Amino acid sequence: MKIDFVSDVSCPWCAIGLKSLQQALAQAPELAAELHFQPFELNPQMPPEGEEINAHLARKYGAGPAQLEQTREAIRQRGEALGFTFTKGARDRIYNTFDAHRLLHWAGELGGDTQLKLKLALLKAYFTEGQNPGSHALLQSVAEAQGLDADEVRAILASERYAQEVRQAEAFWQAQGIHSVPAIIINDKHLIQGGQPPEVFVQALRQIAEESSL
Repeated sequence: MKIDFVSDVSCPWCAIGLKSLQQALAQAPELAAELHFQPFELNPQMPPEGEEINAHLARKYGAGPAQLEQTREAIRQRGEALGFTFTKGARDRIYNTFDAHRLLHWAGELGGDTQLKLKLALLKAYFTEGQNPGSHALLQSVAEAQGLDADEVRAILASERYAQEVRQAEAFWQAQGIHSVPAIIINDKHLIQGGQPPEVFVQALRQIAEESSL
């Protein structure tokens, strides 16, 4: 079973969706899945210094302080139930994530669980530790902590390597109608949208696997 997980490292529902999917796959070990992370930028025009998050969300969605706090608490509770920590007050800015996607693309070429480990580490760095996923120093540190070659990481970040591949992938998924994330595409044709609970993923994945075997 091929699973394309289209997401951004600054998307809280993507963190929830990924943890839910991981739990679902653990609950259904009969489903042999290949997980591939695909790039999506929530804010492709975001400058390197980022933007204060309340101002950004108010401008983008028209959300007021009370609504934002209510949503944050719901996200925090969902994350806690899945074993993922959204640290209150840690995420006070939102940043450009393009270089993070370049590293994730490279990690995907390395195979194994390298891309998954890097993705999880980047989500933790932003949502749990409040760090900037657009910072080259942070990306270098996180990648090295996952066992990636330090010199290669440095060379990628100092260049435009994988920029074209990431932009082409983003354009492809947008052309497929993906305009919000997380979007989980199974075997190139079945779409599961949003940070669904694990039981929803289990049911959907088993149904898809059954239909594919007919």
